[in-house]
Amino acid sequence: MKLRCAVLDDYQDVALSTADWSRVTDAVEVTSFQRHFEAEDELVEAIGGCEIVVVMRERTPFTDRLFARLPRLRLLITSGMRNASIDLGAAARHGVTVCGTASNSEPPVELTWALILGLARQVVRENTALRERGPWQSTVGTDLYGRRLGLLGLGKTGSKVARIGQAFGMDVMAWSQNLTAGRADAVGVRLAATKEELLESSDFVSVHLVLGDRTRGLLGPDELKRMRPSAYLVNTSRAAIVDQAALVRALRDGWIAGAGVDVFETEPLPDGHEFRSLPNLLATPHLGYVTERNYRGYYEQTVEDIAAFLAGDPVRVLST
Repeated sequence: MKLRCAVLDDYQDVALSTADWSRVTDAVEVTSFQRHFEAEDELVEAIGGCEIVVVMRERTPFTDRLFARLPRLRLLITSGMRNASIDLGAAARHGVTVCGTASNSEPPVELTWALILGLARQVVRENTALRERGPWQSTVGTDLYGRRLGLLGLGKTGSKVARIGQAFGMDVMAWSQNLTAGRADAVGVRLAATKEELLESSDFVSVHLVLGDRTRGLLGPDELKRMRPSAYLVNTSRAAIVDQAALVRALRDGWIAGAGVDVFETEPLPDGHEFRSLPNLLATPHLGYVTERNYRGYYEQTVEDIAAFLAGDPVRVLST
C-alpha cells in the first residue's frame, strides 16, 4: 500500500509539474492543495491520513497539538532550512522527521527593489491612469540617486540589497543589534550608531531581519514616527517585525509617505483588511520567494528528501 503525501499551499498548482516525482510515485501517492487551510480542524481532515506533508516555510504552524492530531505523520518537509512555525521538539517527540530544502536569497532581493522602484516612481498609480484614460503624468517621482537607503539587517539578503542601492548612487546605511563596523565596512556601507539614527535620516528603510524575540515589534508607533514624512518603508522579511496597527496609522495619518509590503500576519490577507485599500501602500501577496528557480529547487529537493527518507537515510534534517 502506498504512503500518502500532501503538498500544502500550492497556490499556482505547479508543485507536481516543477519536479520529477517519478522517483517516489511507486511508493507514494501525492496530492497537492491549491488553497490555504486556515482552521486546524479543516487541515487535519485534509491531511490526517498522510504519512508525508510538504509545507511552504512559515505558512502553516505545526505545533505540539497539531502533531498529536496527526498520528500517521512521519515526514514533514519545509521549503528552506529554517522554519520558525514548526515546533521541532514536538516533532521529535511525536516521531516525525523534519527535513528542509535549499532556498535562494536573490528572489526577495529582486522583489525588494521592485517595491522600492514602484513606490519611488508611482508605477501602479501611473499605469492605472494610463489604462483608464486618466491624467497624463500626474505624479513627480522620487529620486534614488543621492538619497539614503537605510537597511535593518545586513545579512545575506540585506547585503545584496545594499550593493544594488550603491549601484543606483544611494548612500547606504545599515543597523541591527549584532551588526559590527567590520561587517558594514566589508559591504561598503555606513554603520548607524542607533536604530533611531537610521530611521530619522533615511529616505527609504528596508527590513531584512530574521523574526525572533528581539525583532518582533521592532518598529512600533514611536519608531515609525521617527521616520521622515517623505520616507518609504519596505518589508519583504516578516510582518511581525513591524507593528501592523502602527503601520496602518502611519500610512493613514501621513507619518510616512508610503510603504511596500510583501508579508502579512494573516495570509492570505483577509477580505476587507485596510491594507487592501490604503492608497499609499504598494502590496504584493508574499511573492518574495516565488520564482521559477526557487520553486524548482524546493520541489526537486523535496523529492530527494522523500526518496532518502524511504531509503532509511534522511537528508537535510532539521533539529532543535
